[in-house]
Amino acid sequence: MTVNNWIKIYNESNINEFTSTRENETRFWQTLSFLQVQNEFSQALKDAAQFGIKYVLVAINEDIGPRGNCGNGGATDGWFAFLKRFLNLPCNQFLQPDNVLLLGEIITVDLQAKSENIDNCTAEGLEQLRTLCSELDQRVSGVLKAIFDAGLEPIVIGGGHNNSYGLLKALSQSQKVPCQAINFDPHADFRALEGRHSGNGFSYAHHEGYLNDYHVVGMHEQKNNDTIVSALTEAGFTYNSYQEILVSRQVSLTDAITPALKRFDKSRPVGIEVDVDAISGMPVSAFTNCGFSVNDAEHFVYLGALHPNAKYLHLCEAAPANHPQGAQQGHIEAGQVLSGLVCSYLRAKQN
Repeated sequence: MTVNNWIKIYNESNINEFTSTRENETRFWQTLSFLQVQNEFSQALKDAAQFGIKYVLVAINEDIGPRGNCGNGGATDGWFAFLKRFLNLPCNQFLQPDNVLLLGEIITVDLQAKSENIDNCTAEGLEQLRTLCSELDQRVSGVLKAIFDAGLEPIVIGGGHNNSYGLLKALSQSQKVPCQAINFDPHADFRALEGRHSGNGFSYAHHEGYLNDYHVVGMHEQKNNDTIVSALTEAGFTYNSYQEILVSRQVSLTDAITPALKRFDKSRPVGIEVDVDAISGMPVSAFTNCGFSVNDAEHFVYLGALHPNAKYLHLCEAAPANHPQGAQQGHIEAGQVLSGLVCSYLRAKQN
């Protein structure tokens, strides 16, 4: 398969079920663009950039990575919750997505089907899921490299945090330098190189030379074992813990973010990573009541996007069906939060 076979490109018919209209109001879906598919995929992206597109919305609807990390499924549906909310937001003097391309979905349906009956409580099952995750990596890095090569900034929504690896690989290969990343996450995702899953995207990226500076904001001291923390430190990477920021209040959230952004090498690209299980009460793969507020997450995204070398936003792990009050409420809340985070990124970029 080639990159052209790894992407489901949207047109207006793909979003009709999510959109509505209101008199005297222009909504986001009426302003953003779709990819013109007359040309080969990579060339079509370059043409879009020539016509003024800067940002590309793309989905990865999978839960193979979280399940391969001994976790729960459900990260397949965050994108659809996002669309229902984001597409119907009103255009106004504060924000208009006229330079945003709604690309579509990286194709995962075949990999998801293969994973459906795999038991992640067995060693054999975990090995199978991690093999499928490696197959997904190839698709993610292929599609995302084409986006970066066109000079565009992807906003990637859905799936597990395993997809950080494909993003960092694509960005590094496109710009021919190692990347830097700042991650809002209770987990460092720096587990052992034991086969690909959602818990080792950054350790694999570092091991393979795609990541050379990394800072975790809100890392939870009780959710990372000593091997993970030691590996992070030995790599020369840093963190500010949830406990430092919200329990002992030794450092403010802003001061946990800005020093890392300031130290990042001005010649290297930066990825903005958000695992939404950092947010209290968010319907996610790993639900928590010991987390940050939505506006804390929005502040993180806003500050990250202000960095002159910020090249992408990655929002992962939303799992609407895992909401304690059911899937319907989960879709409402996930849609609101994901839309707010994307708007924070776009707002920072237009300033």
